[in-house]
Amino acid sequence: QVQLVESGGGLVQAGGSLRISCSATGMLFKFNSVGWFRQAPGKQRELVARLHDAGIIRYLDSVKGRFTISSDYSKNTLYLQMNSLKSEDTGVYYCNTAPGPQHPWGPGTQVTVSS
Repeated sequence: QVQLVESGGGLVQAGGSLRISCSATGMLFKFNSVGWFRQAPGKQRELVARLHDAGIIRYLDSVKGRFTISSDYSKNTLYLQMNSLKSEDTGVYYCNTAPGPQHPWGPGTQVTVSS
């Protein structure tokens, strides 16, 4: 069974940066389209960044120019570099296949942006 584990979240001031990571067992990122999802308080989970297995990258409009998704295939790790963070970026971040999540959700990593 695929297990996903996110890490690297924390509390940051508006305008700051964070890099979050996702490791997987039972799945290789290089052979899958994967992405980062975000669930803000009281809202549905949304896909914010997607890395297609062919190398195509897509972002939610609200994070374009600020977030960068990447993967280190040698470590089978997915990253999300988040710059110029805003209070509306606050939420729990998860990784999974994208656009349709196919595996059990990991614990997520909390990102809190203080204004």
